[in-house]
Amino acid sequence: MLKDFKPVLGILLRFIVIYLVLLFAYQFYLNSGKDSGLDSFSRLIARQVTSLQNAIGYPTELYDDVKNEQVWFYVKHNYVTRMVEGCNAVSVIILFVSFVFAFYKGIKTFVFVAVGLVLLYIMNLLRIVGLNIVMVDYKEYGKIFHDFIFPAVIYGSVVLLWLIWIKFFALKHENS
Repeated sequence: MLKDFKPVLGILLRFIVIYLVLLFAYQFYLNSGKDSGLDSFSRLIARQVTSLQNAIGYPTELYDDVKNEQVWFYVKHNYVTRMVEGCNAVSVIILFVSFVFAFYKGIKTFVFVAVGLVLLYIMNLLRIVGLNIVMVDYKEYGKIFHDFIFPAVIYGSVVLLWLIWIKFFALKHENS
């Protein structure tokens, strides 16, 4: 009976190992710069969001709050949102990468992960820009967009990429 579950257990074990390795590596990265405020990857994203918002007519500046490990977006003369480590989507990316590598299929796994990472990175930038715009122009909808709509966008993107990976790559027979 255990023989029937061996492939599923192998996939599950690969997922857990990859997830834990990536999670611990990310935690090590976060702990290494704990005294300097917000981590450098999150800062990079905040700067790129600022550039995008400035380009589309939402004048934005950043206010660095080192003590509280956050960066505030100052948009159209208002502090509208703050960027914290959880906004950088790394935890979502770790889930994505772990799942895809659990169904490892050689070099195409690396290519799919690379393309997926770029897409998720762009989706996250647009998600933060969208939230800032909502908070500036439609503040009364801010909570619903922050708590439900934009998380659905980023997690929905991950699920869509997983479905594409499974349907067109991981379970596709080599002979067909």
